[in-house]
Amino acid sequence: MCGIVGYVGDKQAQPMLLSGLKRLEYRGYDSSGMAIILPQKNAVSVRKSPGKIIALEKILKNKPLSGFTGIAHTRWATHGEPNQANAHPHLDCKEEIALVHNGIIENYAKLKHDLIQEGHKFISQTDTEVIVHLIEKFYHNSIPLEEAVRMALAKVEGSFAIGVIAKREPGKLVGARLGSPLVVGVGKNENFLASDVPALLDFVQDVVYLGDGEIATLTKDVVKVAKLDGEPVKIAISRIVWDISQAQKNGWPHFMIKEINEQPKILEGILNQRIRKDTSEIFFEHLDILSAELAATEKINIVACGTAYHAGLCGKYIIEELCRIPVSVDVSSEFRYRDPLIGPDTLTIAVSQSGETADTLAAVREARKKGSKVLAVCNVLGSSLVRESDGVIYTHAGPEIGVASTKAYTAQVAIMYLLGLYLAGVRKSISREKIETYIEIFKTCPQLQREVLKHQESIKAIAHKHSHFGSFLFLGRGINYPSALEGALKLKEISYIPAEGYAAGEMKHGPIALIDEYRAVVCIAPQSKVYEKMVSNIQEIRSRHGTIIAIATEGDDKIKDLTREVIYTPKIDELFSPIIVVLPLQLLAYHIAIKRGCDVDQPRNLAKSVTVE
Repeated sequence: MCGIVGYVGDKQAQPMLLSGLKRLEYRGYDSSGMAIILPQKNAVSVRKSPGKIIALEKILKNKPLSGFTGIAHTRWATHGEPNQANAHPHLDCKEEIALVHNGIIENYAKLKHDLIQEGHKFISQTDTEVIVHLIEKFYHNSIPLEEAVRMALAKVEGSFAIGVIAKREPGKLVGARLGSPLVVGVGKNENFLASDVPALLDFVQDVVYLGDGEIATLTKDVVKVAKLDGEPVKIAISRIVWDISQAQKNGWPHFMIKEINEQPKILEGILNQRIRKDTSEIFFEHLDILSAELAATEKINIVACGTAYHAGLCGKYIIEELCRIPVSVDVSSEFRYRDPLIGPDTLTIAVSQSGETADTLAAVREARKKGSKVLAVCNVLGSSLVRESDGVIYTHAGPEIGVASTKAYTAQVAIMYLLGLYLAGVRKSISREKIETYIEIFKTCPQLQREVLKHQESIKAIAHKHSHFGSFLFLGRGINYPSALEGALKLKEISYIPAEGYAAGEMKHGPIALIDEYRAVVCIAPQSKVYEKMVSNIQEIRSRHGTIIAIATEGDDKIKDLTREVIYTPKIDELFSPIIVVLPLQLLAYHIAIKRGCDVDQPRNLAKSVTVE
């Protein structure tokens, strides 16, 4: 959840750390801090502050840090409230070692008790502080910093990604990970640590993705990686393919609206990358699961969290219709604890933007333990999910900075379409001619998304008109039931308005009791085989004086008789409608939140990547 940056090199560390930290603020923004070794004073100096990084930036402007080795952190609070004392970095008793941490130390209470008995003095309420005191305990005589870190981590239970510096070894930076992501950036006369690639985009193109249970020792010229037991690890360098401009606003007021508007281009890229122009064949270069195994699969289980879960629900409708194979979808945190009935005949599809979602990783491990093949749908090269899966389909959505996912969702749903069509070909569940027809329809979707985006001002007007409502209900049927869930999630995430997504057929089984003139109901009603059913739902809401916002197909005049508030989307085959209707849902949420004065890129209490349970 938290963001970590580390630097060792021949340049001043402060601007490098601050730049990287700003690119990681989506991982947490309860507090931030920086520690740098000051060579002229032979000391570790710390600046930190509660609140967003701008508060730290003001402090550093007045009291800058001058040195060539340092670490920085932006926090999403777990143990201890967001205040000065609990902000990272944390220091040992002698203020000679500084540490930043992402994760949770589960046995911190016992460790803290034992360390206090030994004379260590604690300043914060965090679980993190025990690690730096453990390192202090072992860091004596001629023991190098990385060995003291290794000895300390042998005592902890839980998950961690850490960065550590010490004044005794001013040109050294140590990082280690278990269950939380950490990346090494490899430069010339400088090296970096970071929780995520965006922090490194300004500085390096070559990275090393640390594996679970690995420790990295960096100087400005050398990168060494070993297991936590000391066994050396051969370094595998990967080249970053993301463009720095994708992690910049480029004139947009917020990352979220920029990323909403990037979706046609992202979708176009996916189609061009995955469909051969000469044969219209779908291909996945890292699938690594044999066609015969896919053909023999008897059921599919999709595991995911949040927005990725909704993409997975779309995948259920898509794959079942195209492949005639049963698909179940689980919230990862439930799947991992319910002793699921899966085995070698099951294909598990794990969906995660970051590839570091803790519950999804645990679900994958549970699936593999039961003999299931695992296919990852992921956006991040070298992530833990990719490493632990049998095959992967990359979404290639580029860095998504807005905490509320938009373009990553479109990319995930797009992969579900392509995977469904690919499996249909492997399993021969529909004809080749039908597959090619669907592919041609799918190729029109980027342009149809652009058509929706041309009407942003009218959607904005509807959003502003209804921004005062105290709650929203989102209704959808069939393949757009997941769209209702996603629309509700987007609104509650960034505007803090209570919102529920419901299958429209369930309205009479409870939610209808909530409908009155004080509540807005968003009805997703494109042309489909359940269109008349949706019209009936709208009439029932109208008769109870509910305020209705309809999303309907262009040319639908009937809907105008039922509500004045209609957002029209281009006509498309029902199967592909979710990838079109999601845009007005995202825009509604965005403009309602802006009207209410909310911070859409950094909504309260949320972080982009949920790497702890």
